[in-house]
Amino acid sequence: MGSVNKAILVGNLGRDAEMRFTQGGTAVATVSIATTDVFNDRDGQKREDTQWHRIVIWGKTAESIQPYLTKGKQIYVEGKIQTREWTDKEGKQVKTTEIRADRVVLLGGPGGGGGGERAPRPQRAAYGAPSAGGGGMSHDSDDMGPIDAPNDDDIPF
Repeated sequence: MGSVNKAILVGNLGRDAEMRFTQGGTAVATVSIATTDVFNDRDGQKREDTQWHRIVIWGKTAESIQPYLTKGKQIYVEGKIQTREWTDKEGKQVKTTEIRADRVVLLGGPGGGGGGERAPRPQRAAYGAPSAGGGGMSHDSDDMGPIDAPNDDDIPF
């Protein structure tokens, strides 16, 4: 039997996206999003558990969406969980777990969106790798761009 490595997150950006470029010229945007679980403890007190997730977006997707990834903005992310290891400047082994985004959707209004009990409406921007072509995004791929861009006749609101 095969395996599945897929993460789906909806959360708020903790800071503006950081854009860098590889030596080969491929764009890489990184963001951190917070997801918060609200629950009642044994005493009936409302509690919140916030988890932070590092998101990495590659290629043309990163270039096109980076200006819209601002602190407080709510986004939907689909991607793969990956863990990387490297040696830092001080010689210490560092290990990080991150989500390598295959799809990013901006949610809510331009000011950060969402709120209340209603589910936020997606804006007209969804970014990700084309679904055809197999195994997802490649670090060196330049064929990534906006997808699922609806025209005005497709929008139900």
